[in-house]
Amino acid sequence: MSHPRALSPKAVEARRKFLRFFPGGFYDPKYVDWERGYKWAVHQAWEDTLNQREYQSLLRGHEHREIADLAVALEARTHLLYSFEKMALRDAVRTVPAARTFSTALYEFLYRPGAPEGKFEHWCSVIDSLPRKQSRVLTWPIATIFGFIALPKQHIYLKPKVTHAAALAYDFDFEYHSRPTWSTYASVLEFAHTIRRDLADLRPRDMIDVQSFIWLLGSNEYAE
Repeated sequence: MSHPRALSPKAVEARRKFLRFFPGGFYDPKYVDWERGYKWAVHQAWEDTLNQREYQSLLRGHEHREIADLAVALEARTHLLYSFEKMALRDAVRTVPAARTFSTALYEFLYRPGAPEGKFEHWCSVIDSLPRKQSRVLTWPIATIFGFIALPKQHIYLKPKVTHAAALAYDFDFEYHSRPTWSTYASVLEFAHTIRRDLADLRPRDMIDVQSFIWLLGSNEYAE
């Protein structure tokens, strides 16, 4: 039988901070309105248009341009990427060859079986190979946004500065490299699983709840 780990004083305070803003926890109406609702709505829209079966059908029809356009349009409904990242992403998949490369690699990352490490590293290498107009395309937010939107039970969104601050506030030893790598992504997944275990009584539903908790801990938006 597993037992809950003893929480550090910082982890205890992090929980208290979350509950000060949202006394009802992850089911507080204000929390759903401020943090969860719009992210879940985008996930549901992805499920309606780019779930595995629909995505596979579009690939078979060589509709790479449509896949890229749909993915970029769905991301645009969040405010998770900076404007320069949104622009870099749009520019990177504008041509048909780039859209083909992007859409094929994204399907492999999300839906093909295989070791998570290899799939993530390949996905990052493909992003890095996309055409660059001004800003670089391979950033942590761009590398992690689509997994987070499409499969929020498995993947988390990584915003470096906020995650650094949240890990410090939680007393978690976060391994970070500025260039997207599996070791850093594995570390943030470990951080996410730690939070889910520690907050199990608050019943977080998925990585949307965990990412929102990290955002509250690390962003200036919730400074006290």
